[in-house]
Amino acid sequence: MTIRVVFLIDGFNLYHSIVDIARYCNGINLKWLNISSLCKSYLHLIDKHAVTESIYYFSALAYHLHDRDVISRHETYIKCLRETGVKEQLSKFKHKIIHLPHGGKMTRHEEKETDVAIASKMFEVFFNNEGDTIVLMTGDTDLAPAVETAKRLFPDKSIIFAFPYRRKNTELAQMAPGSFTMHTRSYNKHQFPDPLTLSDGATIPKPSGW
Repeated sequence: MTIRVVFLIDGFNLYHSIVDIARYCNGINLKWLNISSLCKSYLHLIDKHAVTESIYYFSALAYHLHDRDVISRHETYIKCLRETGVKEQLSKFKHKIIHLPHGGKMTRHEEKETDVAIASKMFEVFFNNEGDTIVLMTGDTDLAPAVETAKRLFPDKSIIFAFPYRRKNTELAQMAPGSFTMHTRSYNKHQFPDPLTLSDGATIPKPSGW
């Protein structure tokens, strides 16, 4: 029996794990990550009959940084993901006023819609019977209540966490048996070619420092 697997990727959780690899592993830069290839490499851990049904990438463009190069690199990366069949779902950064202990205030930008978007997609996939197993690529505990509810409402479905580097969470692992941790060698193995050739013949070079 074929097991249809849907991957839901927490883009910023994954990105910050890549930043941690650079910090703790002698400056190795692995941002040119082929998420589709990476996801498919883990199918054997799920079931010998597992196939990739779809991959969703959740993130947001950091317009608040007012840095066109940052936005351009992210847009270019999303284009590469789209080329491999990954479907992006973009949220927004929202500003939040922080009141300081000794008076004054500061503005901080936070991306808070991704968790809700991932949870919503999880319920949509199960409700519409678009997959049998969902793999959540994140270590964010904010998803725990949604996972517990989904397990209760869809007992014939399965949820697994794929923890990015340095993002493993014991609470989530206990909640979802079969969860696993990704390692730096997997990030390194599943990089886009440089340059990446698109289906229309155009090429996209890896950004400097990636």
